[in-house]
Amino acid sequence: MIFFTSICANYLPKAMALAESVKRHCPGARFVLCLVEREVHPAAAAFPHFDEVVLAKDAGWDNFDAFMFRHSIVEASTAVKPRFMQHLVETHGDADKFVYLDPDVLVYSDLSELEALLDRESIVLCPHLLRPGNIDMEISSLAHGSYNLGFLAVSRAPNAAAFLQWWADRLFLYCYDDKSRGIFTDQKWIDLAPSFFDVHILKHHGYDFATWSLLGSDLRPAPGGGYSANGDPLRFIHFSGLDSGTIDKAIGWWLTDDNRATFEGLYGEYRRLLAAHGQETLGRTPWSYATYADGRPIGRQARVAYREPALWTLIPRPFESGDAAILAAASATGAPVEPLEAGGSGDVAVAVAGMGILDRVARSVREVGIGMTVRKAVRKAFGTSESTR
Repeated sequence: MIFFTSICANYLPKAMALAESVKRHCPGARFVLCLVEREVHPAAAAFPHFDEVVLAKDAGWDNFDAFMFRHSIVEASTAVKPRFMQHLVETHGDADKFVYLDPDVLVYSDLSELEALLDRESIVLCPHLLRPGNIDMEISSLAHGSYNLGFLAVSRAPNAAAFLQWWADRLFLYCYDDKSRGIFTDQKWIDLAPSFFDVHILKHHGYDFATWSLLGSDLRPAPGGGYSANGDPLRFIHFSGLDSGTIDKAIGWWLTDDNRATFEGLYGEYRRLLAAHGQETLGRTPWSYATYADGRPIGRQARVAYREPALWTLIPRPFESGDAAILAAASATGAPVEPLEAGGSGDVAVAVAGMGILDRVARSVREVGIGMTVRKAVRKAFGTSESTR
């Protein structure tokens, strides 16, 4: 099998840990790094567990800069995934099985079930949730997608080829964090995939175990070695939400003394592994697509305005332009320009103070989940404080 992940250079420590774990537990696997940067970072070129390092711009794009300009760093890392997987299928004629894993994944044992599945299935997905009960995450799945795109596997088959082309076409135009329009980067599109293509949904608790898996979970050392997750062999953990602090919050929300120790232990080991791979320094690497050619930072207004196709012809080399020129061109063509976001804590405080009660509740649900929002409301109504919990 060929494994790959797509990252910007600040995620190199995570990709290193992932590649190392894949090579340790999946004999014969090849690992390819898709790097969404202008040049190959020296640390990527030197890392022995990357069999190939390929710049995303070299994976068969007509005008990669025009495509890249209209995406934020998070959007960019996800937008390239289907085209890069097509590139791997095209350039690795000796391989029949291709697996994408997010960089913040760590593999803990072989993926024997997946290997066997890909002998007969051409597209394999994992859902976020395998059982009801965590209403916070059920609501989150409605907003962000039923299937977690931290994992995706395909085999060399016409059904998979048609799927990848459809997905690549959609992400070329619409891979944005724009939940108000029903879009969340690459992920929400995949809710449609089982309707359009033959897709196998892998319902195995040991695949894509993550923060959304924690409530009521049974993660423990297995008698013969390794770990089990709700009775299934643990294959990989997706440490999604590490940088935002979501994992630490989820541990407090959803784990108890009965099921906390194993996950906390593995989480601590993962953080130490990232530190050993240079998280403190590499994790601060600036994104080479964050600025114009002259070094000026690119404003979000200009990125969003450039999503208007008319501007791709008017300004075919956007990184050689500037915010003012792009916004002027957008205004001239009638393209919508996103209002400037609140500029500082004072502006944010004013904006929040001006919210209606429903807006404040919606904001709280987005930030901490419906369960925590209800608990906060109860404490406020009855005059209790955080310290009395």
